[in-house]
Amino acid sequence: QVQLVESGGGLVQAGASLRLSCAASGRAFLSSGMGWFRQAPGKEREFAAAISWKGGLPYYADSVKGRFKISRDITKNTMYLQMDKLKPEDTAVYYCAAPRPGPGFYVDYNSKSLYDSWGQGTQVTVSS
Repeated sequence: QVQLVESGGGLVQAGASLRLSCAASGRAFLSSGMGWFRQAPGKEREFAAAISWKGGLPYYADSVKGRFKISRDITKNTMYLQMDKLKPEDTAVYYCAAPRPGPGFYVDYNSKSLYDSWGQGTQVTVSS
């Protein structure tokens, strides 16, 4: 498995920005990609963004497209999520995740079932 550690969450006002980081170790360099998911209170965990590890191809949920930017630094085995123009509805615990080995990332990047390694989560709270 991959060990994942998120950081960068916090409490901000609507319209502000935050940058999340996810440091990966273990077999991270073998992953075809990684993803960010989020879970708001009382709701299911949902896909936010994902990125292919080698090519850096980004994928976004419609709810964050145009406001969030995912990136990665291969040399540091670290993935980032730059979140701009934050809204109260972005309030959630954000998790980074790595998929199990295999070719499914480019088809199922937004499916929780693809991922077998999860970080502990970092809280993002956006006040109105």
